[in-house]
Amino acid sequence: MYRIAVDVMSGEKNPAELITGALQALKEEPEIELTLIGGYDIISEELAKTDSDSKRLKIENADQIINMDESPIKALRKKKNATVNVGAKLLKENKIDAFISPGNTGSVMAAGLLRVGRIKGVSRPPIAIQFPAVNGSTLVLDNGANTDCSPENLRQFALMGQLYAENVMKVENPRVALLNIGEEKSKGNNLSKESFKLLNSDTRIKNFIGNVEGRDIFSDSVDVVVTDGFVGNVVLKTTEGAASFFLDLLRESFQTNLRSKLAALLLKPYLKKVLKKIDYRQYGGAPLLGVKGVVIISHGSSDGTAIYNAVKTAKNTVKEDIVSLIKSELEKNEELE
Repeated sequence: MYRIAVDVMSGEKNPAELITGALQALKEEPEIELTLIGGYDIISEELAKTDSDSKRLKIENADQIINMDESPIKALRKKKNATVNVGAKLLKENKIDAFISPGNTGSVMAAGLLRVGRIKGVSRPPIAIQFPAVNGSTLVLDNGANTDCSPENLRQFALMGQLYAENVMKVENPRVALLNIGEEKSKGNNLSKESFKLLNSDTRIKNFIGNVEGRDIFSDSVDVVVTDGFVGNVVLKTTEGAASFFLDLLRESFQTNLRSKLAALLLKPYLKKVLKKIDYRQYGGAPLLGVKGVVIISHGSSDGTAIYNAVKTAKNTVKEDIVSLIKSELEKNEELE
């Protein structure tokens, strides 16, 4: 059984919606045991309305949440019974195999680092997010966990990203690249140039294809893109903004007149495919790679669909034992601190 816990209280959506998504995953995945973390009475009341399998379902009471505007470290210390603290504690004590939260990203990340702990040898755990590509997706890391990085940090991101792409995303011989302002190895700042040398010379990175530009993330030319958390977060937020802008333009265009409304009806099946492709909910959440357990950071606005997919992502990440693979990769090459 894969023991997965979901924080159903910290996101922007109603807990009932997140519980529905988690229960749908439980129904479809007979190998999962589910723990719902949050207010006991609230969760119990929602479960009473369902016919869920109580033998594979638990409630872990947590009557505090860390708000989006709170300092993650201070809140973690002050709110001992916050959902992210409770989830991280369960993971640390090996009572669950994976923890999912749509709460304050900083607090989830801090709980993973401080409560669960880093794998020995990992200097900076990155957030790894799958971006939609023409066929499939592209894994980008880091996306905001580490704003200041060294070339060695980026090399570790590449190694961890390669393992995740191979084992969880099932990409054979994934193409790994460094995000830069041009493809030439002489391009970029000092971090880019020094990182290029390290990644290019490391034989463990089996298919390093050099530098790529931001537009290549959405093509089929690369599978894993490595960058520092500052640039990665800018890419993430810009992509989210551009997608939202594009959707708003479409809605406005199709409401112009009767002809445009008729066109919208004809195009609806094809537009659904496009919208699904760029919908972050299809990936559910992003793993914090390099900690001693599976921690999945979901979007704050995650709904039932996103949590449903996050549970499935967590299950696959646990199933492929990515934590042990990262641990083995770094330890065998004497990268211990």
